[in-house]
Amino acid sequence: MATALPKEQGSRWPPVVPENRKSPARPRYLISDLCTYLESYLPPEQVREVYRAYLFGAEAHKDQRRLSGEPYICHPVAVARILAEMRLDYRCLMAAILHDVIEDTPTAKEQLKEEFSEEVAEMVDGVSKLARLDNQTRTEAQAENFRKMMLAMTRDIRVILIKLADRLHNMRTLDVMRPEKARRIARETLEIYAPIALRLGINSIRLELEELGMQSYWPWRYRVLDACVARLRGHRKELVNSIEESIRNRLSQESFNCEVTGREKHIYSLYRKMREKQVSLTEVADLFAFRILVDDVDTCYRVLGALHGLYKPVPGRFKDYIAIPKANGYQSLHTVLVGPHGHHIEVQIRTHEMHQVAEEGIAAHWHYKTGDEKFPPSAAMEWVRGLLEVQQDSGTSVEFLEHVKVDLFPDEVYVFTPQGEIKVLPKGATVVDFAYAIHSDVGDCCVAARVDKHLVPLRTRLRNGQTVEILTGEEARPNPAWLDFVVTGKARAAIRSHLKRLEEDEAAELGSRMLERELERYGTSLHYIDIDRLDEVLARLKADSLWRLLVDIGLGNRMARLVAAALVSRDVSTDSGESAGQITIRGTEGMVVKFGRCCRPIPGDPVIALFHPGKGVVVHHQSCPNVVEGHRSPGDWLEVQWEKEIESEFPTALDITVSNKRGMLATIASAIASQGSNIDDIRSEERDGTTSTLHLVLTVRDRKHLADIMRRLRAIPEVIRIARDLGR
Repeated sequence: MATALPKEQGSRWPPVVPENRKSPARPRYLISDLCTYLESYLPPEQVREVYRAYLFGAEAHKDQRRLSGEPYICHPVAVARILAEMRLDYRCLMAAILHDVIEDTPTAKEQLKEEFSEEVAEMVDGVSKLARLDNQTRTEAQAENFRKMMLAMTRDIRVILIKLADRLHNMRTLDVMRPEKARRIARETLEIYAPIALRLGINSIRLELEELGMQSYWPWRYRVLDACVARLRGHRKELVNSIEESIRNRLSQESFNCEVTGREKHIYSLYRKMREKQVSLTEVADLFAFRILVDDVDTCYRVLGALHGLYKPVPGRFKDYIAIPKANGYQSLHTVLVGPHGHHIEVQIRTHEMHQVAEEGIAAHWHYKTGDEKFPPSAAMEWVRGLLEVQQDSGTSVEFLEHVKVDLFPDEVYVFTPQGEIKVLPKGATVVDFAYAIHSDVGDCCVAARVDKHLVPLRTRLRNGQTVEILTGEEARPNPAWLDFVVTGKARAAIRSHLKRLEEDEAAELGSRMLERELERYGTSLHYIDIDRLDEVLARLKADSLWRLLVDIGLGNRMARLVAAALVSRDVSTDSGESAGQITIRGTEGMVVKFGRCCRPIPGDPVIALFHPGKGVVVHHQSCPNVVEGHRSPGDWLEVQWEKEIESEFPTALDITVSNKRGMLATIASAIASQGSNIDDIRSEERDGTTSTLHLVLTVRDRKHLADIMRRLRAIPEVIRIARDLGR
C-alpha cells in the first residue's frame, strides 16, 4: 500500500533534509525538490513509491554524515536527482536512493526484497561493494567489486547508470577528500567510469566526469589550460559570433528550420587532443565548434550541402556517423570548414532525437519505452552482453578488469564482413580481433585472412572501410604469440582461456601418471579403486571431480603420494621408506613440464623434477645447484627418467674458450651447423686480450648428439677449452 505523504504550507513535499550550514556554497538536495521534479513525468503513485524509499533510506542513514558535514541521505537524493534529469523509471530512482543501505547500514538484501521488490533489491545489490577479505590487496578488492558490478549490469543496465550517477556526485564533492585519496578516485574515474559512460553513449555524464577528474588529478594543468582558453575566447569572440551569424543567415535563406548553437571544447578534450597530436593549444583546430539540430535525417544532408557552399570543407575531415553509427549508438554528421582568415570550424549536424541519444545514450531509451524491459535496444548493449563472454574467459577479477579497460578506448575502426555487415573494433585492431568479434569459435580456428581479397598475415592491423574474410581450419588452435598483438579484451580473454584449458589438460595427464606411479607402491592402480572410495576421497579433499584432482596433482597443488595413501586408506608416514617409481619424461608435455633454464637438461642426463605449486614441475639436471634445496624437502621433488625414444630437440649451453682470431665465430658456427644443430643464442666475453669465451645456447637431440658436436669443436686448433654450462 502506498504511503500517505505529509503536507506542508508552501510545498507539497516536506523539506526533511536541512540546509548544509558548514558549506553554504554547496547546493541543497531536498526530497521536496526531487519529488516536485518527478511530478513532471511520473504518475503520482510512482512518486509516492520514490518518497517511501526515501523514508526508508533516511531512517537507515539517520546517524551517518558525509565528510562535508551534511546528513548522508543528501548523497542518495542527489544521485536520484541526476537520474531523474535523465527521466529514468521510478524503480531505478528508488534503487538510487537506497544504493548504499546494504553496504553502509545493517540492512540486508532480503529486507529490501520484502519492503520493495526483488527488482529494486537486485539493483541495490549490484551497486554494493563486497566485504574486503583479509588476504585481499586493494587492487584485488577493487577488481572483484568491479567484476560484481559489471555482471549485475549485464542483467540490468540500470545498475551502471546508478553507479555513474553515484560517481558523478562523489566527483562534484571531491574537494573534502584528502588529496591523495582524491587523486586516486579521479584517476579511477578517468580510466574506467568516464570511458564506460562514453561506451554507453551518455555524453553529458562523460564530459563532466572528465572535467572533474582532470581538475583533481592534474589541477595545475587544468588551471593553466582554463586560463589560456579564457584568453582565446576573448580574442576570438567577435570572430565566432560573426561565423555563427553567417551560418544562421545561409540556413535561413535556404528556409531550413533548425537550431544553431556555438559550443566551446571542454578542457579535458583539448588536453587529450594536445597530447595525442603533440600540438599546442593555439594549433587545435576545433577549439570552438557549432552544432546544428534539425527535424529529420534528410534535412541533415541538405544542411551539410548548404554549409559546404558557404565555406570550403577540409578534405578528409568529413565523417558520416548517421549512415554508420558509432558503437555506442551515436549518430551525427561531422565536417570541418575553412572559415574567415583560414580558421578551421567544426560543425556537427544531427536531429533532435539523435542529440538526445548523444547526450543520454542508452538512458534516452526510458523517455520512450512502454514496457518494463531492462535493456534498451542500442548498439552499446552488444558491448555489455559481450562482457559476459569476457568474464567467463577471464581467470581472476584483476584479469577481467584489465580486459574491460582494453575495450574502453574510444577510437574505433569500421570494417565489413564479406556479407556487408559492419564490425566496430578499437583502433589498432588486428585480423585476429576481427575473427573473435565474429564469434569465439571463429577466432579459435582462424588460420589466415583476406583483406580486400588479398591474403594478409594474422597480425595485420585493420583500417576503416576494409572488407575482411577469415579462413579457418578444423584442427587450428589459438597461438600464444597472438597475445603479443591482439587489442580487444574479448580476444585476449578467449586466447588466455584456451591456453589455460590446454595447460589443465596437460596437467591432468601428468597428474594421472604421477598418481599411478604412487599407487604402484601399494600394488594397485586407479582403475582398481572402488568408485565409492574414490567419491569419499574426492569429497574429503573438496575436489569437484577426478579430473580436477588430477589437474591439481599435475600443477603441484596436491601431493600425489598423499592422494594415493588416502585412496588405499593407508597412513603415508608408514610407507616413507619405500622406494618410489619413476615418471617418464617425453619432452612434449608442453606448459606443465618445464626444463630448468639454469642447467638446461637434455635426454640422457640424470634428472630430477621439482614441484612448483600452480605451475607444474620443472626438470633439472641432478648436478644443478638449484636442486640442493629440493633434496632437503623430499616431499617437494620426484624422480623422473627420460623416455627411450625422443625425437624433440632441447636447448643446452656450452662455454667455449678460443684464441682471438679473425673469422673464429664463423668457424664455430659452421662446425655446429655441420652436426645438424642450430645456435639459439650467442654471447662473447673477451678475457686477456688473446683469448675470448663464447657462451652458446644450441639445440641438440640428446647427450650423444652433444658429444658429437663437442668432439667436432675440439678438432678446431683455435679451440682451447670447451665445457658444458650446468648453472655452476
